[in-house]
Amino acid sequence: MKSITIEGQLRTGFGKGATRQLRSQELVPGVIYGGEKEINFHAPLAAFKALVYTPSFQIAEVVLDGVTYRTILKDLQFDKVTDKLIHIDLLELTAGKKIVADIPLKFVGASKGVKEGGKLVTKMKSLKVKTLPRFLQEQIEVNVDDLELNGNIRVEDVNVENYEILNSPRIPIASVVLTRQLKQEEAAAPVAGTAAPAAAAAPAEAADAKK
Repeated sequence: MKSITIEGQLRTGFGKGATRQLRSQELVPGVIYGGEKEINFHAPLAAFKALVYTPSFQIAEVVLDGVTYRTILKDLQFDKVTDKLIHIDLLELTAGKKIVADIPLKFVGASKGVKEGGKLVTKMKSLKVKTLPRFLQEQIEVNVDDLELNGNIRVEDVNVENYEILNSPRIPIASVVLTRQLKQEEAAAPVAGTAAPAAAAAPAEAADAKK
């Protein structure tokens, strides 16, 4: 399981003025919750880049006054004008206490439908799961080998040991659809039963011409 280390400091000042002062110094206020108590802290904006600007799921080990808190990302706030990170919420991981997390999906294998000319379309990037911290993993692998043309893989088709998947079971997460070229080829193909009558008409017309 990947992890990054973020070094910060406990917050001592609160209110709008204190928050503005932190942000003016390129510091991001944050909160860690889910443990014995809620912890307010701040850390340099640059320290969060590896956690925020990545599709990867990872553990954030936040070091505050010599104490390390193992956390995962839960929520972010960005400035509406500058799009700069202005607040972060982290969830503390406690042994024996289940948490809810969004785990990225990774599609593996070679779909039957793709081999026949279709296109794999992924409709979900992650699944919301409930599990214990020790079972957290970077991604959930979904095998698409048996996915046929016009077929779907749904949430209910994904089974991961020690995970309770919270998404609606009937939602499709991936499908194989017809490509434009395949649609054109199917449209151009002769329909069964139409060629024979046309061929039979030619002798009849020739016979009428001799009369």
